[in-house]
Amino acid sequence: MATLDHDVIVIGSGFGGAVAACRLAEAGMKLLVLERGRRWTSETYPRDVDDAWLWNQDQPHLFNGWADLRTFSDMWVAAGAGVGGGSLIYANVSVEAKPEVFDQKWPRGITHAALKPYYDRVAAMLGLAPIPDNQLSARYWLMKEAAEKCGWGDRFHKVPLAISFDPDFDPERAPARADSHSKPWINPHGVQQGTCVHCGNCDIGCQVKAKNTLDLNYLAVAERHGAEIRPLHLAMMVEPIDGGYRVHFDRLDGGRRQRGSVSATRVILAAGSIGSTELLLRSRDQFRTLPRLSSRLGKGWAFNGDFVTPTFYKGRKVSPSHGPTISSAIDLLDGTYKNQALFIEDGGLPNLAAEFIRQRLKHLPGGKLRQLWEGLGAHADVQDPLDGLMPWFGQAVDAADGELYLGRLWYMPWRRTLKMNWDYRASEATVNAMVEVHEKLSAATGGTPFVPPTWTVARNLVTPHPLGGCNMADSADQGVVDGHGQVFGYPGLHVMDGATLPRAIGLNPSRTIAALAERGAERILQTA
Repeated sequence: MATLDHDVIVIGSGFGGAVAACRLAEAGMKLLVLERGRRWTSETYPRDVDDAWLWNQDQPHLFNGWADLRTFSDMWVAAGAGVGGGSLIYANVSVEAKPEVFDQKWPRGITHAALKPYYDRVAAMLGLAPIPDNQLSARYWLMKEAAEKCGWGDRFHKVPLAISFDPDFDPERAPARADSHSKPWINPHGVQQGTCVHCGNCDIGCQVKAKNTLDLNYLAVAERHGAEIRPLHLAMMVEPIDGGYRVHFDRLDGGRRQRGSVSATRVILAAGSIGSTELLLRSRDQFRTLPRLSSRLGKGWAFNGDFVTPTFYKGRKVSPSHGPTISSAIDLLDGTYKNQALFIEDGGLPNLAAEFIRQRLKHLPGGKLRQLWEGLGAHADVQDPLDGLMPWFGQAVDAADGELYLGRLWYMPWRRTLKMNWDYRASEATVNAMVEVHEKLSAATGGTPFVPPTWTVARNLVTPHPLGGCNMADSADQGVVDGHGQVFGYPGLHVMDGATLPRAIGLNPSRTIAALAERGAERILQTA
């Protein structure tokens, strides 16, 4: 038997990959993480119009930016690209799935009670806490008022957030929301962070390191125990070899794609619902290295009911760019509204205009030009151009009937590309119920909602929470992986990310993904 390069290769560094890398490296395994995106820092987060905002899957060597916005015929999917995966762009919400979610479509043995110890383990690692009472935003109070006026006051609550708060912070202390108010501290994993200054930049990179992203906890622990992380390495194919697997990748270096490969006894795919599913589809159907993969591969995909309704208020300051992106929710998951499981959240947006001005200031010398930009910067912060906007967020339990597959382009028939079959009709009642709830909340508080024509006319949606494609099940005729994430028919090959969730869960999925990865990593250690 040939000597393999590593004990474990993890592909991706989001909520599944980071957890698996941490636990297996802690146990002494020689571990490599291949991450397609960059290693971002507070100094390199995109802010300017010319910065690297977008990832392009067709030309990743040229465009390897912050976020991957994948467009399918009727569905757009947003994902993070970088060391830390989705934790870089998510809104910090870390909630447990409802116990009743596990009553259908999950493999035997997976219940809320079975996952509870792992949920708790994730909470401890991420330092979860709700927003302090002395720092509640205008959006929070609007949300609370709307819930009470609609008769849902008892369903309104704060949500746990992966944010480090300073209990003495005053959001209005001049200069309001300035980075200088952040207090440096060393987290339990030996990494320096800061405290939240309510700047609203959660989704575009927290420059004060108050957001407890995975690179500051799970991945930091993994590296401290010897794990190697290689950014800008895009996995292309997995093939079985004697004693394990070989992963073929493209190294995205200096505007070029350089091919390479590495081997290990075990491989864990953690590239997300889209990435892991595509990698297995290409390995089975294009390169034919994994021909025994289940026929269920790609099926059962869900958008987790994501929807946003912007509402405009005249004479009321909402300030969506002030405070954490999300801080509270109205829980309608029991189907109390039209028998649809809904989870409503207050939404926030970064103030990109102010960020643009701040970046310009960094590169200007003193003098009148700098004084002009400083004046504009102060004006942009005070002006708060979106002060009357409330983006009502929401998630729901959709039909989970999408399918990912490799198809051909009519203008390039020799090339196979990832495509999706998704029909809005099976989830139409769910989305319409979400829209109606958003409209009710808006009307109750004097707002004017704007339901996007992308839904009302085109029946198109956008989701940052894609689930499924490599669904968990009890057998290969029902899904792709077992209840611990091991691929049916291929011992030592695992999937640990949102691709394994066999149904929509109707609320933010990151904590469930991480809990399943904690459980899956534990099983590997028990059977190694």
